[in-house]
Amino acid sequence: MYSAPALLSTKDATTGSKLSTVVGIVVVITGLYFGRRVIIPLALAVVLAFLLTPIVEFFEHWRLPRVPSVLSVVVLAFAMLAAVGWGVSNQVVQVMVHLSDYRDNIHAKIQALRKPGNTGLSQATATVNDLSKELTSASQAAGAKQTINKGAKEPIPVQVAAPPRNFNEYLRDVIGPVSGVLETIGIVVIFTLFVLVKREDLRNRVFRLAGTGQLTVMTQAIDEASERLSRYLLFQFVVNASYGLLFGLGLYFIGIRNPLLWGVICFLMRYIPYVGTLVAALFPMAMALAVFPGWKQAGLTLVLFAFLETITANLVEPWLYGAHTGVSSLAILVAAIFWGALWGPIGLILSTPLTMCLILAGKYVPQLSFLEIILGDEPVLSPAEHFYQRLLALDSEEAGESAVRYLKENDLTTLYDSVLIPALSLQEQDRHVQALDDARMNFIFQSTRELMDEVFEVSLDTKNVGEKEASEELTASRPSGLTITCVPSKDEADEISGVMLAQVLRAAGHQAHALELGPVSTMLKELERISGEVICVSALPPFATGQARSLCKQLRQRCPKVKLILGLWAFAGGAEKAQEKMGLNCADAVATSLAQVVSFVDQPNFINRKTSSWKTSQLEQEKAETIAERPA
Repeated sequence: MYSAPALLSTKDATTGSKLSTVVGIVVVITGLYFGRRVIIPLALAVVLAFLLTPIVEFFEHWRLPRVPSVLSVVVLAFAMLAAVGWGVSNQVVQVMVHLSDYRDNIHAKIQALRKPGNTGLSQATATVNDLSKELTSASQAAGAKQTINKGAKEPIPVQVAAPPRNFNEYLRDVIGPVSGVLETIGIVVIFTLFVLVKREDLRNRVFRLAGTGQLTVMTQAIDEASERLSRYLLFQFVVNASYGLLFGLGLYFIGIRNPLLWGVICFLMRYIPYVGTLVAALFPMAMALAVFPGWKQAGLTLVLFAFLETITANLVEPWLYGAHTGVSSLAILVAAIFWGALWGPIGLILSTPLTMCLILAGKYVPQLSFLEIILGDEPVLSPAEHFYQRLLALDSEEAGESAVRYLKENDLTTLYDSVLIPALSLQEQDRHVQALDDARMNFIFQSTRELMDEVFEVSLDTKNVGEKEASEELTASRPSGLTITCVPSKDEADEISGVMLAQVLRAAGHQAHALELGPVSTMLKELERISGEVICVSALPPFATGQARSLCKQLRQRCPKVKLILGLWAFAGGAEKAQEKMGLNCADAVATSLAQVVSFVDQPNFINRKTSSWKTSQLEQEKAETIAERPA
């Protein structure tokens, strides 16, 4: 046992580790904010490097050296960006130049919206406007009267004419606002060239920084990051570019001016989660309202946006990205707000890739494991834990929905073995440490029983029709079937598990019965009355193990000719370890799942076979099959 000072030191070490992690996170966030002038171009360069690396490797595959390949790809990529940027800037200028031409149409639209009608709401609005005009006129008159009484004179404003500007001042006014953008682009180009040329060297330096003892973990992390991030960025670029292209073409056929501008804006805004595309669609809709006298073009733009967004979000992206990207929906939203507040618009664009990197860091760095739990989209609770937690919260409805949802993808036996029995095992652990009150425990038992009846009928009537027909054929080939009795070992959880086993066996074509929990003498009398061929003792370890061993001994003495199976459900270590713990003479077989019991009783000549353990039976069956397959 640990001494008190040792326990205190361990607790202090854990607290110190958590504190150092928090301090480290604060330091990193502070560094990201104050170092954004350098870190933002570096992050953009890394993203571009992930996008361009496959193209560079394609050129290198055709025996073109590294530096010429990188220069060719980077020059081509930024030349395309410059061409698109030049076209977009020209269209922006055109929009600004012609903005005054749309003044009359915009004014007519506003007047049409503000024109009073005959409805009660419009009349009330007109009345409120008239009253506010009267109040405004009265206040202006009072103010004028007060000014006259004071006799004060208002100072005459004097405007000083600015001297004419020379060429240098004009150039500074034009280039000044974009100088920061040009500077960032230059740094990004340099960083991109460096990352592409020295990518192996940078990777090896990361390995060296992590230490030679972490080569396996770091290799897995970097490989997964490269594969997942490269795939995601490439698919995202293709989807966004195609979306912007189709959106621009649609606007061109609708008749809205400057479709290249709106298509590029849509392409860029789609990198902003959730709201980006909607904001991008508002610009051409506003342009349609400003240019055209009617509402037709604006409505067609809205229909085009809704069609593209529906197809992309529900068909294209799930098909390309898979079932999930590894980032939860809430995490994407929170990450967009966080990185946007930290780095501005560039942070919004980079929020999802950066969040994916954080999830990978949480996956491979133990101190950052909370990041994977908070940001990832993998279930943080197993189906059994979720089912048990909802029952603890007295929410049988959600617990039942989760079980039915699990049953749609799995069979009844898997549902019982993977969800309900592990949940009962968790309940048993809490009960033996007195963490459950009687009311909550009874609610768990009652809800589980009701759910078992529901899912058993569902499994037979809907999803498992084929299994039902197979079980009927099995029963027809074996007219009487096997009469199997399930006996609870110690408490109500064992009884419920026995009912599950009986349901599974009945679905497999056997005549199975589950005894109610009671005194051992009463259960033995009931067994003599049924006179079955197989007895299955149901027990949830570890607390029912001793009682199960004692019950098996009594059953062996009372019914020596009956096959005896002991079910230690969800026993850690499997059937072999369970057999070693219980002993070879305790039962004819020891199983740790319902599926094992069904497989065991379905073996040919099960009743006539003399076996002492599950493992021995399996070995004998494999040996018999091998002999049967040998040529004569």
